[in-house]
Amino acid sequence: MTNSNNNNYLKQTDLLCDDLPTKPNSGVGKILIAGASGYIGGRLVPELLARGYQVRVMVRVDSPEYKINWPEAEVVVADALNIEQLKQALEGIDTAYYLIHSLLLGPKEFEAADINAAKNFRRAAEHNHVKRIIYLGGLGDTRVPLSSHLRNRMEVAAELSRGAIPVTILRAAIIIGSGSASYEMIHSLVKRLPVIIVPRCALNRCQPISIRDVIKYLVGVLEVSGTENQSFDIGGCDILTYKDMLSTLARILNKKTLIIASPFSWMSIYAYLVSLFTPVPNAITQCLLKGLKNEVVCQSDTIRKYLPFEPLTYREALVRAMSREEQDRVYTRWSDAYPPAHELALKLHEIKGKVAYTTEDSLLTDKPASSLFASICRVGGKKGWFHETWMWRLRGMLDRILMGVGTSRGRKSYAQLKVNDVLDFWRVEDIAPNKRLLLRAEMKIPGRAWLEFKISPEGEKTKLSVIAYFDTNKFTGKLYWYSLMPFHHFIFRHLIEAIERAS
Repeated sequence: MTNSNNNNYLKQTDLLCDDLPTKPNSGVGKILIAGASGYIGGRLVPELLARGYQVRVMVRVDSPEYKINWPEAEVVVADALNIEQLKQALEGIDTAYYLIHSLLLGPKEFEAADINAAKNFRRAAEHNHVKRIIYLGGLGDTRVPLSSHLRNRMEVAAELSRGAIPVTILRAAIIIGSGSASYEMIHSLVKRLPVIIVPRCALNRCQPISIRDVIKYLVGVLEVSGTENQSFDIGGCDILTYKDMLSTLARILNKKTLIIASPFSWMSIYAYLVSLFTPVPNAITQCLLKGLKNEVVCQSDTIRKYLPFEPLTYREALVRAMSREEQDRVYTRWSDAYPPAHELALKLHEIKGKVAYTTEDSLLTDKPASSLFASICRVGGKKGWFHETWMWRLRGMLDRILMGVGTSRGRKSYAQLKVNDVLDFWRVEDIAPNKRLLLRAEMKIPGRAWLEFKISPEGEKTKLSVIAYFDTNKFTGKLYWYSLMPFHHFIFRHLIEAIERAS
């Protein structure tokens, strides 16, 4: 963690299953959560730990924040596309949650990756005699042609069910909660645009569900007998058109938003435009918005017989999400897992030899290291970059136009940073309280870049430095670096001066 002495994740998190009408199942052995670093998995882990279960989280790369967040959980490193690693990860497992998806790869690549991952997972689970798999998929009427995203969710469920292991399938539509991609898309569009033109298919119906209720259903089916080898539709109280969903939020925000239904459904263009006005990048908006062509409504309420609790309304889910944002209590976010394989990216300390290009600016100050570090950790997001924020945001908008991540991702928390947190078009690679913050660039550039803030004693004073690193052997990379050189000293000098003043 960073500048504040925070309690661990379990103590920070508001548990969602306290009112679940089930009791922990003492007969369940060790549980594996595949996809624990994602939006859903990251909220499921503390719920299971709080209910006394033994939990093993599966991640592609180990990182210190997992032990900080979930000190009682076992961490195992495995890639779902590597069956030998999966066999080791599933050894000794009683029940496995399968929350992996490759949606973040974009519409052209995620389908094949998802099927291969599910096939490997099923085979590895059978090899280890796992007793049960629980899978969260997508809603959709199989009697009509489905979007590639929804069809893929069905195919993954079918692949996991092909073996002898009992599989419980939960099928959900749009998930509304602080940090969910769907919520942030809806919220950003309504908040930023006075007029929203929606495609014709936005008049289709949807049954959104709150993240709170999704987690309760995932835990509940584990604790209720008779849910094995069954598929359940899960949804909230309301059935709305996508246009209604935007209108509801506009009323909550007391905004007079004009929502116009277009006669056209050019979804690729519409999804790209949505990505420019929301924090969610094009690869995700393409997959999600193409699902608008299908009505996603529960065909059955069988799940209510096993778990008879009342789910939240759409309005309640929105209000809770906004409340969490205002209180700076967003515990997981879609950006935790985007871009794909970010955790596998080359780290600064892994570069052999010297980094091709560096530039540094520093100053001496009487301010204490703790105060400087606290100031450093407030950069980015809605509060900006202390100085020349417009230049950072212009660079982010350029990146977003090129279908990169841009600066609109912001940051998950305004009060703290930890390893792997997103900060505009950067990601935290390393953090040492009162000494160092190292950010890795995730924007589209012809090379690899890092930005490091360092604090070190210099006699009776404190030295504050900012260092930019750029590694490339491409001609375009060299051209990129030298074209920006005239701006580096100007930007970085003003940045550290502003950080020092704000300390």
